[in-house]
Amino acid sequence: MGVTKTQVFTDEQNRIADLAKALAHPARVAIIQHLLKVNSCVCGDLVEVLPLAQATVSQHLKELKQIGIIQGEINPPRVCYCINETVWQEAKTIFGDLFETKVAATCC
Repeated sequence: MGVTKTQVFTDEQNRIADLAKALAHPARVAIIQHLLKVNSCVCGDLVEVLPLAQATVSQHLKELKQIGIIQGEINPPRVCYCINETVWQEAKTIFGDLFETKVAATCC
C-alpha cells in the first residue's frame, strides 16, 4: 500500500489541519461558541438554538468529538457535551503559535 499524502507531513502539521478541519464549518463554530457560553448541554439544547435538524447537529457533534475538542458524558438516554479543556488549550496554543509567526517583510 502506498504512502498517504498526510504521511509526508509532520505530526504537528497534521494536527493543525485536523483541528482546522473540525472548525471549518459554521455550525461547528456555533456549537463551540454555545458550549463556551453555557458550559455544557445536550444535543436537544443545540437543536433549539441552531437552525439545523437533530441529525445534522448530531453529525457535527460527532466530528467535534472525534477530534477531541468536545467530550460527552453519557447520562442515558442523553449525552451531555462540553469543551475538552485540554484539547481547547492545545488548539489555542497551536493556532496562537501559527498566527504569531512573523511574516517576511517582502514578498516575491
